[in-house]
This record gives sequence, C-alpha cells and structure tokens, in this order.
Amino acid sequence: MLQLQHIFHSQNWHLRIFWLVMGLFAVVFFLEFSTPPDYVFGYLYIGPILLASAHLSRKTTFQITLIACFLTLMNVWLPGTETVKAPTIASRVIATLALIVTGVLSDRNHLYQQTVLQQQAKLEAQEKLASVREDFASALTHDLKTPLLGAIETLKAFQQGSFGLVQPSQQSALATMVRSHQTTLQMVETLLDVYRNDNEGLQLNLAPEDLVEIAEEVTTTVIALAASRRVHISLHYGASNFRQFLWVKGDRLQLQRVMANLLTNAINHSPRGERVEVVLEPGPSHQTVKVTDTGAGIKPGELSHLFERFYQGQSDRQAKGSGLGLYLSRQIVEAHGGTIWAENRQPTGAIFAFRLPTLPYHPSYSD
Repeated sequence: MLQLQHIFHSQNWHLRIFWLVMGLFAVVFFLEFSTPPDYVFGYLYIGPILLASAHLSRKTTFQITLIACFLTLMNVWLPGTETVKAPTIASRVIATLALIVTGVLSDRNHLYQQTVLQQQAKLEAQEKLASVREDFASALTHDLKTPLLGAIETLKAFQQGSFGLVQPSQQSALATMVRSHQTTLQMVETLLDVYRNDNEGLQLNLAPEDLVEIAEEVTTTVIALAASRRVHISLHYGASNFRQFLWVKGDRLQLQRVMANLLTNAINHSPRGERVEVVLEPGPSHQTVKVTDTGAGIKPGELSHLFERFYQGQSDRQAKGSGLGLYLSRQIVEAHGGTIWAENRQPTGAIFAFRLPTLPYHPSYSD
C-alpha cells in the first residue's frame, strides 16, 4: 500500500513539473512572438530546459530542447511583419546554440547525478551487508567458545583418568586433540577480539612494563611449538651483550599477545633446524622489538598488505592461518601509540618488528 502511494505521489509530482514547464514555455513564447525579432527572449527557454532535466525524463528534456530551438529560430520569420536582418539571424542562431549547450550540459549533469546516486546506493548496500556479516561472525564465534571449552575440559578429564585408565598411546591422541581444540579456541578468541576492537575500540590497562621481561615470558610459552618444529629461539639485547630494560607504558596482556603472534608466525615460517631471533633494542624515544626468521621471505607486493584483516598472502612461506593474528597485533600496537611493520631479511628470511614510545623514567632504570 505504501509503495503504491509513493508511486502515485511521484507520478503526481512529475505531472506538476511538466505543466509548470509548459506554463513557462507559454510565457516565453508569448514574449517572443509579441515583440519584434530583434528582441531575443529565447534565452529564457533555458529555465524550462533546466527544470525538465532535473525532474523529467531524458526523452522529455530532449524534446523540450528541440522545441525551444525551433521556436527561437522561427521567430526570425514569424509573424513576418518586419524585414529580416543579418544581425537578427545571428542573434537567434547564438541563442539556439546556447539552448543546445544548456540541454547537453544539463543532460550530462543529470547522468552524473544518477551515477553518483547509484554508487552511493551500492556503497550503502555493501556497508549494510558487511555489518550483517560482522554481526553474524561475532555471534557465531561467541557461541562457539562454550562447546570448545567444554570439549577441552572433557578431554583433560580423560587425560587425568576421571573416566577410567588411559593407555600411553591414548594419552598421545588425547594430547593432540587438546592442542587442536586449544588452537581453534585461540582463533575464535582472536576473531572475537578483532570484531570487538573494530566496533568498540581497544580498551587498555596501562602500566609501566618491561618489554624484555614480556619477551622472556612469551618465549617460554612457545618453546614446545619451537621444539616440535626443531626451531631454536634466542634473545639479543641490541648492541649490548647484557640484559637490559625496555620500559614502556602498556597493557601487559595485550603486549604478550603481540609478542606471541610474532614469535608463532616466525616459528611456523622457519625451516627445521633454523633459528628465530628476538632482538630488543632500547632507544631514547622508542623501544624496538624485532623478530627475525630464516624462512622464504615476503614478496615485495605483499609487504604493505600483511597487517590487513584476513590477508594471508600468496608467498611460499609454509604455514597458513586465519589472517587475523597480524591484524590484531597492528590494532594493539597502534592503540599503544606505536608502529608495526615487516621487511625482508638478507640473505633470506623476514623481520617483523614494532616500536613503542619509551617510558621517560622508571625506578628500575637505576637498578
């Protein structure tokens, strides 16, 4: 019913515009043919032409423009009470050209406006679709957490013998299942965090933190993964051979996630028997952390896209993930006022690094 009312209202509006154009035409026609040909009122047809172009169809506008041109030229000979002079013909021709140019330009402007409106409608539809997809993904990942947690706890109960004696061979299978479920849970939590950060912003619990201490803690948590891939992890303290402090004002949990993402990425992309290095470089204005590997490196065209959401790239680097770990790391680092980047390492491998503003003073500096 509402749609029918809208159509009726639209048709009624166009009909009013049409009769308004006809009325303006009648006024100009009267002025033209009631005055000598030397007085050129044909320019006034520009008003009806512009009005028609803005509210009526292209065909109607074209017809109105032709009629205006015809009437402007015909007034040279009609009503025929005076002798036709060359300047009069020239004035009429110029007025006719002005009407043609007005019609063409107004038509182009109308087409441009239609194109803009169509593009805006497409963008709005795409934004709405993206919003629906994100809401769906957020709800889905949230609902997936509960069964995953339940499955992990059940498997751990089996490992502990809560449901009977477990054979060593079964323990190995159960451990593999637990790791698989934990990996899936981590991906789900990462996806949830990404959507939450995009929609609500990243909330940080800031406090003085030592990046060296965070790096050492995270390194111990990925030792098992490194061992399974026969990758050795080492820490270096910039130009110094001694342990240093890299104090920043940050959220410890979130910085641990950044460090874990970069280390896991480096381990997954390192050949067996190779080394992953964590280089901690103190500075007067920024503290820098670099994680290097000796893998296949990064194609130049991919460097600027690595930290985009869901980007996985097409390089020969071995492991493939969700494409969210680096994006989440970028969110966290930028929320701390820092920068994160990647570059190729010579002769082979990659460097993933970030820097955060240095905390000006902390009591441990004097330790």
